[in-house]
Amino acid sequence: MNTTLKNYHIIPGRDANGNRIESRVLEENIQAAVAQGQTRLRVDAYGQHGIGGRLWRAGDQKVHVHIEGPAGQRVGSMGSANTRIDVMGPASDDVGWLNAGAEIVVHGNAGNGVANAMAQGKVYVAGNIGARGMTMTKQNPRFEPPELWVLGSVGDYFGEFMAGGVAVVCGHNAQNPKNVLGYRPLVGMVGGKVFFRGPHMGFSQTDARLAPIDAEEWQWLVQGLRRFLEAIGQHEFLYTLMSEKDRWQCLKARTPQERIARTKRPMQAFHKEVWDKELGKGGLVGDLTSLDRNPIPLTTRGDLRRFVPVWENYKYKAPCEASCPTGIPVQERWRLVREGRIDEAVDMALAYTPFPATVCGYLCPHLCMQSCTKNAAFMTPVDVTQLGKASVAARTPELPPLSGKRVAVVGGGPAGLSVAWQLRLKGHEAVVYDTAARLGGKISASIPDSRIPRDVLEKEIDRMAEIIPHVHLQQRLRKADTDQLIADYDFVVIAAGAQKPRTLPIPGNERLTTALDFLQAAKKGKARAGKRVVIIGAGNVGCDVATEAARLGAEQILLLDVQEPASFGKEREEAERVGAKFRWPVFTRAITRKGVELDTGEVIPADSVFISIGDAPDLEFLPDDIAVERGFVKVDENYQTSHRKVFAIGDVVRPGLLTDAIGAGRRAARIIDDVAAGRRPTADPRTVIDAQRVSLEYYDPRVVTYENMDHCGSQCASCGQCRDCGICVAVCPESAISRVQTPDGKFEYTVAADRCIGCGFCAGACPCGIWNLIENAPLE
Repeated sequence: MNTTLKNYHIIPGRDANGNRIESRVLEENIQAAVAQGQTRLRVDAYGQHGIGGRLWRAGDQKVHVHIEGPAGQRVGSMGSANTRIDVMGPASDDVGWLNAGAEIVVHGNAGNGVANAMAQGKVYVAGNIGARGMTMTKQNPRFEPPELWVLGSVGDYFGEFMAGGVAVVCGHNAQNPKNVLGYRPLVGMVGGKVFFRGPHMGFSQTDARLAPIDAEEWQWLVQGLRRFLEAIGQHEFLYTLMSEKDRWQCLKARTPQERIARTKRPMQAFHKEVWDKELGKGGLVGDLTSLDRNPIPLTTRGDLRRFVPVWENYKYKAPCEASCPTGIPVQERWRLVREGRIDEAVDMALAYTPFPATVCGYLCPHLCMQSCTKNAAFMTPVDVTQLGKASVAARTPELPPLSGKRVAVVGGGPAGLSVAWQLRLKGHEAVVYDTAARLGGKISASIPDSRIPRDVLEKEIDRMAEIIPHVHLQQRLRKADTDQLIADYDFVVIAAGAQKPRTLPIPGNERLTTALDFLQAAKKGKARAGKRVVIIGAGNVGCDVATEAARLGAEQILLLDVQEPASFGKEREEAERVGAKFRWPVFTRAITRKGVELDTGEVIPADSVFISIGDAPDLEFLPDDIAVERGFVKVDENYQTSHRKVFAIGDVVRPGLLTDAIGAGRRAARIIDDVAAGRRPTADPRTVIDAQRVSLEYYDPRVVTYENMDHCGSQCASCGQCRDCGICVAVCPESAISRVQTPDGKFEYTVAADRCIGCGFCAGACPCGIWNLIENAPLE
C-alpha cells in the first residue's frame, strides 16, 4: 500500500471484520465523502465495481481518486471532467466505460473493453489491454475528442465500430510483439484515428486506411506522449525512444465516398475469371486432376471439415493422479463414489498402497490436493482425506495363486511393505526381513500418536501381517547373510531405510539427543524433556519433536536452522500450535551444560537439546559388488542395483516422503514382475491433461468445505475421465454425437462425420476436458 499519500480521505473496501463491502455501498461512501467536501480520496479496493465514476456533484472542484488493491470492473465509468483516477496496479474490464471527461490512469495492464463508448476524457494504460478496447467511441464536435493511450499493445477486435476519438498504441513491451493491434482491428470504424508504433497483422481495409502523419498531427502526438509518460511515471529515455516519427503509423476511418468508390468483384466473376482460368482445363493443374472444383458449402461436414472432435477418454492423467507418488487415480475413486459404489472406491486404494488410511488419511502432505485443477481458479480442492480415512475399512483383495517366484525384502518400513504387498498381489511370494518385532518401520516406531490414531495404524499393520510373511531378525544382517539371501531367493529388495541419525561434529555433541531416539522413546512412553527445549533442525521431523516435547511438559521450545525451515503442512502447524518458535539462520558452535552456544557467542539456555538434521542409511550389510554412491545405494531408472538380482528403494536410495517410498515400492514390484516374466519394463506413457481443457464453470467457487464423501465426489472435476454427463450430446447443434454401449459393458461417445461441422462446441462445453478438436487430415 502506498504510504506516501498525505491528507487523503481513506475509504476502505472491507468492513471492521475484514469482509468485502458491496460495490453499491462503497460507491455510496465515496459519494458521501465528496458531498462533505472531500476531494482527495484513497480507496482501498477489494474487487468493487464502478469506483470513481459519476462524481459530478463536486462541480468544478477537482477530485483525485487514488485506488489501492484489486479494483473491479468499470473503473471510472461515466466519469466526470473534474475527476482524476489513479489505479495503482492492473485493472479489470471496462475501464472508462461511457467516460464523460475523467482522466483515468492505470499503472499496469487493463482488461477487456477499455474506453468502451467513451465520449470525452482520457484513459492512460501503462501496460497492455484486452479485447475490444476503444469500441463504439464517439465525439461531440463541441468538445475535445476522447483519448486512449496504451504503452504496450491492444487485444483483438480493437476499435470495433469506433465513431470518434483518438487512440495511441505505443507498442512498448507488447504482449504480442509481432502484432500490436490484435486480431481484426477497426471493423466497422466510421470515425476517429489510431496512431500506432510497431508491426501489425492487418486491419479492416473496408473501414480504415493508412494515412500519412502531417506536421500538426505529429506535434499533437509528441506533446501528448510526454504528458502520457509523465502520468504513468515513466522515464525520459522512453520518450526519446518513442519520439522517432518514422516508427509511427496512422490509421483513419474511410469516408463514405471512399467506401462507395471501392468496387467488389462478384463471386461468379471471380470463379470464371480467376478460379477456372488457373485451375480448370489448360490451367496450372487442370489437366492433372479430376478433383471436384464446385463451390464448397458454407458449412462443411465430413472430410471437408477443418477440425474434427476426438473423444480422448483416459488418454491423459489427472493432475492429482500424476502428482501422487503412489500413482493412485484419485479421480477414478471419486467416480465410484458418485455412482454410489463407495465400498469399491475404498477398496481400490489397496491396489496401490498397503497404507491407504494411515498415509492418505493422516500422514500424507496430499500432493494430489495441491495439484488439483480447482486451485487454478482459486477454488478449494476436493478433500481426499475423507476417502483416505474411510479406507481403514478397506477389504483385503483376493490374492492370486503363488507363481513360484520368491523375493526377499530387507526392511519392514513403508517402502519394504509396499513392494512386498504389491508383489503378493501379483502372485509372487515376498518375505520381509526386519529387526523390529512389529512391521511398519518409522511409522510404527517414531511418528507421534498425535499424528495418526494408534488403532488405525494397528489395523493396517495387522491387515498386512496376515498375508506378508515376516522374519523377525534377532540380530543385524551381515554381508554373508545378505549373500545367502541373494542365493536363496529369485530377487532381493533392499528397503532398510535410513536408521543412522546424523549429528554435528562439535564440542559437547554427546549431550545431544537425536530426533529418532527421542521419538522412538516417546512412542514407548519412556521419553523425557526439560522445560526449556532447543531443537537443531527445523524440518518436519523437528516439528514432531517439538509437539512431543510439549506433550511431555516443555514450556519453551525453539527450533534452530541454518536456512529458512523446510517444514510445512500439518507438522509445522502443530508445532506452532503448541507455541514452538523458529529461528534462522543460526550456526551452532558447541553444546554446553547451559545450552546451545552459537557461532556469535550467544548461548541459548536449554534443559534438553535435540538434533534433527536427517538420518543416513546403514549399508554395512551390503555385499561389496553392490555399488554405493555418497552413502546411498546406487540404482538405475528401474531401481536395479549393480547386482542384477538386487533392487533398492526408499531412503536407502534417496530421502523422500512416505508416499515416495510407497510409490517406489509399487513401481519396483511392477518391474520385478516384468523381469520375472521375461518382459521389458515399461512406464505409463500418459502425460498430464492440460488444465485449460477442464471447464470449472460448472462448480460452485463458494464451496470451501466438504460435508461428506458424496459431496466430494460431486465436486471432483474428473479431469481427463468422462463423467458420462451427456452435455456434449445436448450442446451439439447438429446432433452429431451419440452415446454408444460397448460389448464390455462400458460406453463411449462417437461422432457422425456426415453430421459434424467441426464447430468445437463439444470441446468447449466438456467439464472434464475429454473432447479435443484436432485439424482434419488434408485431402489427397
